[in-house]
Amino acid sequence: MERVSEILFGLIMVLTFTSSFRVIRAGDQEVREMLIGALGCNLAWGIIDAVFYLMSRLSEQGQGLVALRALRATNDPVEAHEIIGSTLPPLLASVLPQAEYQMMRQKLNEMPELPAHPRLAKEDWLAAGRIFLLVFLSTLPVAIPFVLIHRPVLALHVSNVVGIAMLFVCGYAFGRFSGFRPWRVGILMVLVGALLVGLSIALGG
Repeated sequence: MERVSEILFGLIMVLTFTSSFRVIRAGDQEVREMLIGALGCNLAWGIIDAVFYLMSRLSEQGQGLVALRALRATNDPVEAHEIIGSTLPPLLASVLPQAEYQMMRQKLNEMPELPAHPRLAKEDWLAAGRIFLLVFLSTLPVAIPFVLIHRPVLALHVSNVVGIAMLFVCGYAFGRFSGFRPWRVGILMVLVGALLVGLSIALGG
């Protein structure tokens, strides 16, 4: 779901550039400036999203360390139950029997010494890199028609078709992951995406 959201974000960003592009009087220089702007914007936001992801990972690990230290510091089974439950999804926490909480508490107390501070692992850096690529590469399918087609009006039409298709695919995937009807969510995502692009253009984004 998060990856679909990243692609949607990058896609809407680049569609804001292409949809506001004035093709009637556009020449090679104007097309080039539009492409540089769209690519540069998504490049910057890809970096920002990757940094925010790393920050969220540090926060998650820090919260886990705080909870584990609090668990080891208490001798009250009820408090230990509450600490463990606060770290679990609400639905899962509501159905786990007391014996499972006791088993988890025992296993957590048997873990080796905790690090002093949260640390980013290799997997975190790789995931941040993938987020950057998702945001940035989502620009390319919409931008490529302006590179391959030298008639700006036709290039814009092709770019819009590609953008609509990508919005539909993202909506379809969103629907599958969320338990909704994929086709309906795909169509709805096209409408929502067009609304967001129009709003962004109207607000000068």
